[in-house]
Amino acid sequence: MSRGPRRGPMQPKGSMKGQWSVLGRVFQIMFRNYLPHFIIVCLCIFGATWCTLQSTTFMQKLIDSYLTPMLSGQLPVEEGFASLAGDLTRLAVIMAFGVLFSFLNQRIMINVGQGTMLNIRNELFEKMEKLPISYFDTHAHGDVMSVYTNDVDTLRQLIGQSITTVIDSLVTIVMTFIYMITMSWQLTGLSIIMIFFTVGAAAWIGGRAGKNFVRQQKALGQVNGYIEEMVSGQKVVKVFCHEEKAVEAFRGLNEELRDAGNQANSFANIMGPVNNNLGHISYVVCAVLGAAGAISGVLPLQLGQLVTFLTLNRNFSRPISQVSQQMNSIVMAMAGARRVFEMMYEEPEADNGYVMLVNAK
Repeated sequence: MSRGPRRGPMQPKGSMKGQWSVLGRVFQIMFRNYLPHFIIVCLCIFGATWCTLQSTTFMQKLIDSYLTPMLSGQLPVEEGFASLAGDLTRLAVIMAFGVLFSFLNQRIMINVGQGTMLNIRNELFEKMEKLPISYFDTHAHGDVMSVYTNDVDTLRQLIGQSITTVIDSLVTIVMTFIYMITMSWQLTGLSIIMIFFTVGAAAWIGGRAGKNFVRQQKALGQVNGYIEEMVSGQKVVKVFCHEEKAVEAFRGLNEELRDAGNQANSFANIMGPVNNNLGHISYVVCAVLGAAGAISGVLPLQLGQLVTFLTLNRNFSRPISQVSQQMNSIVMAMAGARRVFEMMYEEPEADNGYVMLVNAK
């Protein structure tokens, strides 16, 4: 080989102590050029969530103010349908604004995500130009290229989709909780108890998935580095009959990558079904106890209120399931971002002297 055996990647010189510092660094780079865009995105998320909740709570008015009175004869059918047409028109306008808010949200975040990745690549390339030669002697070229391709690309879905999904979920949870507690604080408390089980399951599964995603990104860099070294030194491999040892070493690295990916995706893929089933259990428990309480008179709920509350219950647990499903991308992006920032935090080459150019004869 043209170079000696590679050592492991050097430890970062910066303060990348945990996942929060990595995420904070990502936000810092994003806010540097796109803070106004991000604020507009948050406002659009808030508007879209409000419009969605208006369509959900309209079910209560439809049942309690129109269907039930008209079926019982308390409200004339002609008058009821005339008022209902006006309310449906207003609801259609609200939903149109919701579609507009969602479109602006997605469209702006595409620009923010691609622009932020452009800035990260530029900053990373400028940093690489200042690194000492010793850095490239201790890091395989394929591992360095893996930072530019695989690790930076993991940030694309994080910035373009996962961040907005988390914010949308938080806004939905808060606004839905406000609507739920105004309808029935008893059933709201029951829903919160079930949410604790969902959050606990997501934290337990997500923690184990996160460790293995970090392993996967490191193993992927090692595989890419080894392939680059073997391909670039193929003539040396042939001359010294190193084929069998090269294949054996590659199989070991590839097996480590397979095991890490298998463990990471196993935990990440079961998170969604587990949380969805816990959400179904919460829905059934609230439906049974809510109906029993409404019939017995213990809970002051009308039919429309109960139907609307059950829909809000699904909206209350669904964001947690959405966040858990995004955990795969979030954890992988954090692992990739850590490797990116490790390179950014490397000490640049020190200029401790000068070179005098002379005319040599």
